[in-house]
Amino acid sequence: MGMPLPRRRLLVATALLVAACLTTQLALGRKKDKPAGATPVDAQKRAVHALNRLTFGPRPGDVERVTQLGVDKWIELELHPDKIDDSALEARLAPFRTLRMDTREIVENFPTDQLIKQIADGKASLPRDPTKRAIYEAQLQRFEDKQERKDKEKDEAAKPAAASAVAASDAPNSPSPMCRDGACPVSADTAQPADSGEMQRREERRMANLKTQELLDLPPDERMKEILKMSPEDQRALAATTKGAKADALLEGMSPQQKETVMALKNPQQVVLEELTQAKLVRAIYSERQLDEVMTDFWFNHFNVFINKGADRYLLTSYERDAIRPHVLGKFEDLLVATAKSPAMMFYLDNWLSVGPDSDIALGINPHQRGYGRRPDGPRRPGKAKQASGLNENYGRELMELHTLSVNGGYSQKDVTEVAKVFTGWTLDQPKKGGGFHYEPRMHEPGDKLVLGHRIKQNGEKEGLEVLHLLAHNPQTAHFISQKLAMRFVSDDPPPALVDRMTKTFLKKDGDIREVLRTMFRSPEFWSPDAYRAKVKTPLEFVVSAVRASGAEVDDARALVGTLNNMGMMPYGMMPPTGYSMKADVWVNSSALLARMNFALGLAAGKIRGVKVDAVSLASSLGNNATGSDTSPNKDAPIPIDPQQALANLENSLLSGDISRQTHDTISKQLEDPKISQRRLDDPKRPPNVAAITGLILGSPEFQRR
Repeated sequence: MGMPLPRRRLLVATALLVAACLTTQLALGRKKDKPAGATPVDAQKRAVHALNRLTFGPRPGDVERVTQLGVDKWIELELHPDKIDDSALEARLAPFRTLRMDTREIVENFPTDQLIKQIADGKASLPRDPTKRAIYEAQLQRFEDKQERKDKEKDEAAKPAAASAVAASDAPNSPSPMCRDGACPVSADTAQPADSGEMQRREERRMANLKTQELLDLPPDERMKEILKMSPEDQRALAATTKGAKADALLEGMSPQQKETVMALKNPQQVVLEELTQAKLVRAIYSERQLDEVMTDFWFNHFNVFINKGADRYLLTSYERDAIRPHVLGKFEDLLVATAKSPAMMFYLDNWLSVGPDSDIALGINPHQRGYGRRPDGPRRPGKAKQASGLNENYGRELMELHTLSVNGGYSQKDVTEVAKVFTGWTLDQPKKGGGFHYEPRMHEPGDKLVLGHRIKQNGEKEGLEVLHLLAHNPQTAHFISQKLAMRFVSDDPPPALVDRMTKTFLKKDGDIREVLRTMFRSPEFWSPDAYRAKVKTPLEFVVSAVRASGAEVDDARALVGTLNNMGMMPYGMMPPTGYSMKADVWVNSSALLARMNFALGLAAGKIRGVKVDAVSLASSLGNNATGSDTSPNKDAPIPIDPQQALANLENSLLSGDISRQTHDTISKQLEDPKISQRRLDDPKRPPNVAAITGLILGSPEFQRR
């Protein structure tokens, strides 16, 4: 049941007040807006600070747990995630089968448009497995319908021209007596019939709805069998007309594979994208290895790849799992090499098409003239279109500007060109079919190259590894990576002295990321009072921290993904290679902050689809006076409590008491209105609206900082 309109309007008005307060505080960054005495000196404040920086935000009980264990011991444990049991998370991720598939398996199970076209052209065959075959047949029908529509549109476009020519030749010299002012009545035999196509579509939707209801009455396995028996047209109609709660009901009780199959009937690519994006949210919310997740997000953003560039829709799962995740706390050079050889990165920055100007392929030299032949599993010889692309400098430029040296790293355009030549031949074996890295010598630019004053002798594939080693150990790279890490964990403008110490550790420890982080986490700058709750959360950090703080249960993360998309931070959705900004000024504006407030209110009120907030658990955070007693008729019914006391207790449980007088007074004043507090003059003991108070606190300036 929806919230009454007057109270909803009042909550929105309150949200606007808090958002205005928030905009002022965050934009100005005034120190006086910080809670008095909010410094990470005592054990509890140190725990809050550590949890805010090393995790996606504390959950209920985390501050007490970390305080009891000891902050330093907890940080050291987070630096060694292999020692932390994360089996509960793995159980939550189990339904997302694509996360465990290699790219070829993903393409095989969820066919690309190119693969479907090959089947339509007779160049490939349908799979024998009935489940896979159903997906292929549905997409093949979709492809054929699309082609038919294109042909029909061409025919329709040609008809007016032909009709005009006939009319011009047959037109009488004078209009019929029945015609007046050029208008003639239409006879019954020439009248146009009603839109039969629209009528047919309506009938198809009606039949699909009836069939859906019949399916919902069946057990899950029987339901799946009936779906597989349906024609491709009926399967696609079912997938297209079954949405929202009805779609959830259709999938209820099915196995993960069965659910994927039903969803893939409509759009196979969407299954892959949804599982990857949902998994990112689930990991961030539930992983016990929180620093590992934070660093995975950090490095993916650093080595950004856009999910919606063609084959990267299928390549990104392996990219994050195999290239990023294993190296987030290891040696930077290993991470650099893994991303350089990743099919996702090669496809995103087009290096797989880069051909040396003097290479055998560019010059049209027969491979036998060089004394070697093409590997049987290597890529096909690029056609004219690929040859025309020639040398591609995208990866060479981003490698130095964004991945290693920085934009002010001291390299020249000549260096960019030379690095691009080094990486010619680093290509892919049919990426649209899930092929992996392959070195093709016929694409490689011969001869020595000069990079940053260092001569790279002709050595084929190993030239690229030599350049990556050179860049990974460059002092400018050490400084750039250290500064970026300090920006993420300390402040938007990190202290130069801290960055210098981290840089020295980077160089001394051979780019050991764990050691660089340890230097930062042990620094006085990290624990400075000025750093406490000074970083503005990105939309991802805000949404995840709100879910974690509220103790919500996430059954379906799709709505959370949609929220991030609306906030401008769709997972894997940043098109430029720069990745998303970590700085406050990008995310602080009135409309964006109001969107955050609305999300916080919706979350606390249980209005986010697939996310459940337990009202009893929320009420229990108010202390013994709010959780009910064993002598009450209903143990779950909260005992009446004053709204101001509820506010104070929730401020303590959600913010550890770190709230400014300005924010407290803004929310407190609104609680005087009974439409928000739920208190009535005839019933002053009526319990307060815990959800509304919680939402306002989650949307407060203090909660939006970490």
